[in-house]
Amino acid sequence: MQIHSDPRNTSSFKKGLWLRIIVSIIIISTLGSLSGILTGNTVGTWYGEINKPFFTPPNWVFGPAWLLLYTLMGISVGRIWQLAAKNRYPIIRNYTKKGILLFVIHFIFNLAWTPIFFGLQMPGLALIVILTMLGIIIFMTKQYYRVDRIASFLLVPYIVWVSFATLLNASIWWMN
Repeated sequence: MQIHSDPRNTSSFKKGLWLRIIVSIIIISTLGSLSGILTGNTVGTWYGEINKPFFTPPNWVFGPAWLLLYTLMGISVGRIWQLAAKNRYPIIRNYTKKGILLFVIHFIFNLAWTPIFFGLQMPGLALIVILTMLGIIIFMTKQYYRVDRIASFLLVPYIVWVSFATLLNASIWWMN
């Protein structure tokens, strides 16, 4: 059920939207990059030496993939943030606030996964984290769909990537 499906061409919706999107992208990209930088040295050592499945992408793929995903996440949550700030209907504000809370919770799992997998070198625990994160992302995407289909669709590549990463994580855990 979609609660709100208008194209949001009103000037009241657009006012401040780009600022919220840019702030969201900057925060998400900065925190995500810091998580990766803190554990970057283990990629060449521990990760380079463990058994990996044949479908493991080369290391250079991860940086551009995450940059794109962080950008899409920032646009998505920026749109939801804008709806939370600008919408006068309590039911929509309720859904958007829950959507933002889900984003924050999922992003904590996102940030935790890298240090657990690479830093602590615990693919089993990382698998639990990424499975939880994937479930939250799917639920969050459904929540976003109720108030903004564009925000929801922007998360589809993220679901695909995290699903692939979950398979990769599970395979690494199984093989090691």
